[in-house]
Amino acid sequence: MLKKLLLVATLTGLSGAVFADETPASPFGLSVTGTAALTSDYRFRGVTQTFNDPAVQAGFVLSHESGAYAGVWGSNVDFGGTAHIELDPYIGYATTLDSFANKPLLDVGLWYYAYPSESDLNWLELYGKLTFKDVLVEGASLLTAVNYTNDFVGLDKDAWYLNATYSVPFGTTGFGGVAALGYTQADEYDFGGGDDHYVDWKAGVTYSFASVSGLTAELAAIGTDIDAITVTERGVETGAVFTLTKAF
Repeated sequence: MLKKLLLVATLTGLSGAVFADETPASPFGLSVTGTAALTSDYRFRGVTQTFNDPAVQAGFVLSHESGAYAGVWGSNVDFGGTAHIELDPYIGYATTLDSFANKPLLDVGLWYYAYPSESDLNWLELYGKLTFKDVLVEGASLLTAVNYTNDFVGLDKDAWYLNATYSVPFGTTGFGGVAALGYTQADEYDFGGGDDHYVDWKAGVTYSFASVSGLTAELAAIGTDIDAITVTERGVETGAVFTLTKAF
């Protein structure tokens, strides 16, 4: 059953992508932003999507000044079957909660995980995120997220994903730190050893290049507590992942 998990695809995070400063695309309050990335291993919620091989990824989003947005994100994948491309459309709405002292950013939406050459693996997920700024130190942020689907990896099963991600700059050096913890629970799904749940984590260092706007690098240890005793073990155990991202 672990092989089915390898079919799961963001954000960011994600579910969640990071975009550059918005540039007006039309006189109607619209803007277009995007990212392009190279990563040594496409990991989704701690699990490799490429058998630990590198991936090329890109995404675009069209945003309206009202907070509504729509986009698409893609990557190469490798699950040992016919699916080699993941292409995920999504829609959402983001707004600042001004009535709260910290003025967190609320972001809700729908993300569709799509595999054009193996469409029976497609599935839809609902997400909600709250991002708090200046947590503990100036410039740091805490993102909390809840995701739900009734069609986990295309199997008509209910599943929840909870995540918290903390990002902090190291002064004005351009370096920063990131730490994340996630929890997946899926009804009647075996993640290994009979468990219907597992924990994933990430801890790493980031760097923003001052000479190239929007260019960042991340080196992180990513893994899970899945008890794998098969050939997929390397795809769920903790490993180093390097990612280079250009936002535009």
